[in-house]
Amino acid sequence: QVQLVESGGGLVQAGGSLRLSCTGPERTFSNKVLGWFRQAPGKEREFVAAVSWDGENTYYTDSVKGRFTISRTNAASTMYLQMNSLKFEDTAVYTCAAGVAFNANYVSITALGYNYWGQGTQVTVSS
Repeated sequence: QVQLVESGGGLVQAGGSLRLSCTGPERTFSNKVLGWFRQAPGKEREFVAAVSWDGENTYYTDSVKGRFTISRTNAASTMYLQMNSLKFEDTAVYTCAAGVAFNANYVSITALGYNYWGQGTQVTVSS
């Protein structure tokens, strides 16, 4: 079973920064679109950001634009989510995911586009 593993979560004050990492087997990253999703208590899971297989195309949900940056290093089978200017409302469990890439710059912003998921890492922002 393919396994994605997140790290880097924790407790941070509002305005602070965290960098999340996601690693997995090489075959999980090869020719795959990668994404981050989050789920806050009592809320549905929501899309956060995605990056294409070639790393050239990225997409963000409006609430994190200008604050979060998604990137990937295929040689290391690792994806990152740099989160700056964190807000209380960013508190959630963040999960990374991988899915089939139909071309090198394809991204998916829905959970249906992903078929490999990690277990999640908790991010808590104190106000």
